[in-house]
Amino acid sequence: MKTVFVSGSFNVLHPGHLRLFRFAKECGDRLIVAVQSDRIAGNSAHVHEPLRLDGVQSISWVDEAFIFDEPLDVLISRLRPDVVVKGKEHELRFNPELALLDQYGGTLVFSSGETIFSSLDLIRKEFQELNFNSISLPYEYMLRHQIKPARLVELVQQFSRLKICVVGDLIVDEYITCEPLGMSQEDPTIVVTPVDSTRFLGGAGIVAAHAAGLGAGVQFFSVAGNDASRDYALEVLAAAGVKVQLLLDDSRPTTLKQRYRSKGKSLLRVSHLHQSAISTALQTHLLKALEVALESTDLLVFSDFNYGCLPQPLVDQLIVLAKSHGVLLAADSQSSSQVGDISRFKGMDLITPTEHEARLAARNSEDGLVILAEKLRQQATAHNVLLKLGEEGLLIHATVIIDKGQDDDWLTDRVGALNSAAKDVAGAGDSLLITSAMTLACGGTIWEAACLGSLAAAAQVGRVGNTPLRAEELLRELS
Repeated sequence: MKTVFVSGSFNVLHPGHLRLFRFAKECGDRLIVAVQSDRIAGNSAHVHEPLRLDGVQSISWVDEAFIFDEPLDVLISRLRPDVVVKGKEHELRFNPELALLDQYGGTLVFSSGETIFSSLDLIRKEFQELNFNSISLPYEYMLRHQIKPARLVELVQQFSRLKICVVGDLIVDEYITCEPLGMSQEDPTIVVTPVDSTRFLGGAGIVAAHAAGLGAGVQFFSVAGNDASRDYALEVLAAAGVKVQLLLDDSRPTTLKQRYRSKGKSLLRVSHLHQSAISTALQTHLLKALEVALESTDLLVFSDFNYGCLPQPLVDQLIVLAKSHGVLLAADSQSSSQVGDISRFKGMDLITPTEHEARLAARNSEDGLVILAEKLRQQATAHNVLLKLGEEGLLIHATVIIDKGQDDDWLTDRVGALNSAAKDVAGAGDSLLITSAMTLACGGTIWEAACLGSLAAAAQVGRVGNTPLRAEELLRELS
């Protein structure tokens, strides 16, 4: 293992230090940083040594950091690092460690790390922050349907009583953060360099993780390849408290979707996947596993991304099986780069297509939204349709018995987008699906389900990447 050594006082860490640490880390496998003691630093120690050490240890590139209180050449002689990195300002000065490095074959490198500055702490902040100030409840909608925040709080608190099965395509999402270098001189191509990557659970996996984060007992069923993405997914699902039955399929990779981003914008998406249907043998294994689980399940969720995990014969058998046990059914079938058909999930209590997905399924490009939703509802024999309209929010189309003597009964209504400062819309549909379905499973109305589902989507789009929802996030906004 190639070790790299950096030393200094490091009073207040600034971009120059971060550049140096990043450069040093790229010079080897293990970065060791020695922080001068207050005695060694003397007048240059404006911050006490424990605080200076804490600052260095917080930098993700640093593998080991410690306080040193001995001559630097003695320390280097004891550690014998392969590379010593110093700032560019030392290049033309006398460097006493050079002779020592020459003795055992070490190298002295000078760099300010000026090529690229990208603090991982700053980059990853984008993936972690959630600003609730940009989220607002749909008070007019809630008034129309006589929904009180206290009722929504009660429903969220009941999520912990649910037992849920999620079946569908497992996806791992990787966000690769890049720094732009400029335009290629050979052709009109933007040139970037990757500086960090962050992975998230996606597809049906994040639907299961959302359900567990909201408090339910969750079992997840899917198929994956024998690769690092599968190992990552298993680790995340276990940490989320999801019970997993992930069947191994050597004929396909675990679906990996990479997003190359710079300055908060996506530049390119690359997908590693296999779209053909899983084998009959794997379908049989999935059916047998779910047959046992559905005996004690309140809700079955189909999370279909059309990558082969849910062939039609398996779907049909699971629907019959679930209905025989009185299990509530919900489905989503995504069609972005791929083509799906939400109407193939017959008899669902809830489906949540986008307008594009609804028009594909109904083969209808002309009718208005309400007529489109009704035609899709009839075609799929669904009880409720939540039509996702992106920035325009959500159209609710429900099967209800209208009492002509009551003005408060609605067949169709709309909830606007609840987050005015969305960062990443990729996970909105997954959070809407599971939260709305869980609300129905707890005895909530479709109007309450749409309200809580929209609130969950608003929380999810407020950060970059799919992070499992938590009941506390919804309760905090409702309170």
